[in-house]
Amino acid sequence: MKAIEITTPGGPDVLQLTERPMPEPAADQVVIRVAYAGVNRPDALQRAGLYNPPAGASDLPGLEAAGEVVAVGATVSSLKVGDQVCALLPGGGYAEYVATPAAHCLPVPFGLSLKQAACLPETFFTVWSNVFMRGGLRAAERFLVHGGSSGIGTTAIQLARAFGARVFATAGSDDKCAACKALGAEAAFNYRETDFVAKMQEIGGADVILDMVGGPYIQRNLKALADDGRLVQIAFLQGPKADLNFVQLMTRRLTITGSTLRPQSDLAKARIADALRTHVWPLLSAGKVAPVMDQEFPLDQAAAAHARMESSAHIGKIVLKVG
Repeated sequence: MKAIEITTPGGPDVLQLTERPMPEPAADQVVIRVAYAGVNRPDALQRAGLYNPPAGASDLPGLEAAGEVVAVGATVSSLKVGDQVCALLPGGGYAEYVATPAAHCLPVPFGLSLKQAACLPETFFTVWSNVFMRGGLRAAERFLVHGGSSGIGTTAIQLARAFGARVFATAGSDDKCAACKALGAEAAFNYRETDFVAKMQEIGGADVILDMVGGPYIQRNLKALADDGRLVQIAFLQGPKADLNFVQLMTRRLTITGSTLRPQSDLAKARIADALRTHVWPLLSAGKVAPVMDQEFPLDQAAAAHARMESSAHIGKIVLKVG
């Protein structure tokens, strides 16, 4: 099969087309003929040598895909050959075929194309597990997401709004802020011009903040939280370290939490998949929530897809057309 491999740690140009043997399914796995693969920032971190695959995972990048099941493992009864699915992957999505646990597959929501479905797993698993399961976001609470025009951001805005929260976002341009508001954000702040801390404090602070910036944002996020607020950290684009006065956590009863998705156990990911199937997939099938699409690239132009993602010019998800 054709696949994109990371030839050496580095920039987008280290992604090269190669040929690999087709994967075989383990007992609890399926093999998917990939139609489209989603492109995500963890792929770029892996390419740069900063995010190694877990033990036993493919060394090929790609954490989500959509396509047709072409083989099933010996103990799989939930899926059959010919089923169309989207799936969270341990790796290997930048290829014509990929193996993944059957429990991490979800049906293509009614009315969505395989291209759209390929954009769902990584972002929806991440947002649901962090904002709702860890952050405990509830209806009528104030929710702030940084990077609101990213794949994570556009998903978080829509889901938070769908479950009745008041939604706020930051983004790097007026056009991106307008896109956030079109998706359901009550207000969006251009972080190049506006102090999000002051804006959130004016309305009583955020109950939950989803952050992928880190660095100096960590201290600012704590100031922007309401009493009993929760900061949920999922990445560190500006670094993982900050000086914090923990007295404010105690006196204001703040919570700092967060997670990364890929290292979690297969069982933990299966539980997230079950929750999505129950609570979120009906919203997708009803058209109340939808992936925001940016641009499509052919598989052999994965380097260009990464360059666009790292330019931060995109709004929504970038995909590779594989099959």
